[in-house]
Amino acid sequence: MARTTVPLTLDLLGALYDDAGAPCRTCLFWEREPVHRQRLGPEERAQEKEAWVSELLREWGSCGRVALVEGRPVGYLVYAPASSVPGAAAFPTAPVSPDAVLMTTAWVCPEHTGAGIGRLLVQGMARDLVGRDGIRAVEAFARTGRGAPRTAECVVPAEFLARVGFKTQRAHPSTPRMRMDMRSLVTWRDEVEAAWERIVDAVRRPKAAPAPVPRSLHGSLRRQARSPRP
Repeated sequence: MARTTVPLTLDLLGALYDDAGAPCRTCLFWEREPVHRQRLGPEERAQEKEAWVSELLREWGSCGRVALVEGRPVGYLVYAPASSVPGAAAFPTAPVSPDAVLMTTAWVCPEHTGAGIGRLLVQGMARDLVGRDGIRAVEAFARTGRGAPRTAECVVPAEFLARVGFKTQRAHPSTPRMRMDMRSLVTWRDEVEAAWERIVDAVRRPKAAPAPVPRSLHGSLRRQARSPRP
């Protein structure tokens, strides 16, 4: 089963909402301040969401990854500079470290949960962020399940983040802030690229040609062929 990740685009985000059943189409939990988002209706919130992603893509560059299985989108992950995520200020473990990008949303289609799609998305994020100037880490506000906020579905589970390499940066009973240093991202990128190179090399490596028969052996074989049998 072919699996990969590609950069997030508005078209792919729409496909995730329409075809894969992804939530958050009208949710502005991360993208706008509480007072602002409460004044908007569902259609306006959807437009604001699209405008937020569009502005990030235009002004900052790639801001997410989409997981594809057999060409079909089945999950996505979003990240952005903390200055572009006003909703993060509401967390008791804010603010995000100045050298870090904030990972906000991560979602995988229920039929593909437990199949490593979330890890694949984080690996795609690693490849995208390594080498960007000034970024030394990725941070995320997590939920532990204890006293989770009403918007718990908007917050990534701490258990998942721990499994893919995040560690607690600032502890909290329900919403700790977790961090993955860029050194870990570099390791992931190198491991993935090394594995890919091994696969490509194995496919492209030509088969060894048979060793040539020595000339002296050719002569011996011809003499044997001409000699009469006893």
